[in-house]
Amino acid sequence: MTTDRQQEFFAALLQVSEAMVREKDTRQLLDKILEIAMDVAGAERGFVLVSSLREAGKVIPAISRNIDPEHFLEEDRYSRGVVDQVMQTGEPVITINAETDERFKGRESVVINKLTSIICVPIFHGQSAVGYIYLDSQNRRSRFNMETLEFMKVFATQTGLALANLDFVSQLSLELNSLRSQSSPDYRFSDIIGQSPGIRAVFDITEKVMNTDVPVMILGASGTGKELIARAIHYKGNRAEKPFVAQFCGALTDSLLESELFGYKKGAFTGAVKDKKGLIEVADGGTFFLDEIADVSLDIQTKLLRFIQEGEFRRVGDTQIRTANVRFISATNKDIMDMVKSGRFREDLFYRLNVVTIRIPPLKERKEDIPLLADYFLKTFCERFHRDIKGFTRASMEAMLNHDW
Repeated sequence: MTTDRQQEFFAALLQVSEAMVREKDTRQLLDKILEIAMDVAGAERGFVLVSSLREAGKVIPAISRNIDPEHFLEEDRYSRGVVDQVMQTGEPVITINAETDERFKGRESVVINKLTSIICVPIFHGQSAVGYIYLDSQNRRSRFNMETLEFMKVFATQTGLALANLDFVSQLSLELNSLRSQSSPDYRFSDIIGQSPGIRAVFDITEKVMNTDVPVMILGASGTGKELIARAIHYKGNRAEKPFVAQFCGALTDSLLESELFGYKKGAFTGAVKDKKGLIEVADGGTFFLDEIADVSLDIQTKLLRFIQEGEFRRVGDTQIRTANVRFISATNKDIMDMVKSGRFREDLFYRLNVVTIRIPPLKERKEDIPLLADYFLKTFCERFHRDIKGFTRASMEAMLNHDW
């Protein structure tokens, strides 16, 4: 092996290590891993596979490049024979020239795709194969050799560690969320600044629902304090001694959001190296705050509706039915009624979550609260940054009052 090639292998392993630290999303991590593997091997196509729990022998691409995922299950799109062999034996496979290799020559996928070189290696964590990396090429066979195969075996082991590390970090985050939820801070109405009629109406409704279990939907623009209201309802209500768990729904894929909400069973997907509780299970007996509920897909809406109706759920990849007693408070800054009318949000779920509506008026509708808010933030930041500022000039206060918030 040449020194240049050794340095290239070392650099690739270093990139995976850096990705382990940097990437917090499984899909992004796998995308980076596939990019590195294809670059080192000189591959033209590739994908990372996970095993399906529901259909034995079926493989599903988590990440693919230059192969359309919509047609992935059509066996002539790649060398299924290579993948099957690796799945059955747990041993990596390489063919440097598939056209002449007795194991694969003449196969439909090899002929149609004009494949010359193929590598497939299992991704192990412990004794279990949690996935597979597949690479192929039509003409760059010089980089598909035994040295590359040995590197790919080490690379796959590093990938398994990266996925396990990501799951560990996710579990720590979940446990930290739970600890914070159970610390029960004293959320008072004095934490919510305002004396305008609009904000007083919010306080009145909030007081009426505190000691009930009715679902509440909080509507309001970003930054109006929707989570503060949700926490006040919980910590001043009859569930105060139980967890308050919040989940922002706006930036997660369906699969990740489902696993966060309901948890997953070991082996359910690549990186699921142990059973994990979902946030709904963590919130049992307490309150679950769904922030930006309008961003949830119709598929997740259906799963949420079933849980609300039955009080039952299953972790991803599990068959065991579990129960939880959770009060839902949801929030959105979107026109959710318009989404219901257009079919983008389920009407039945909307009425399940929207038993009581609390609308927080935007600042432009309660400008009489601006001096109170300005004084509050001035005192807060003076204490934080050790400054002694007495107040605002008349001109600056008028500018804030006249601003179109």
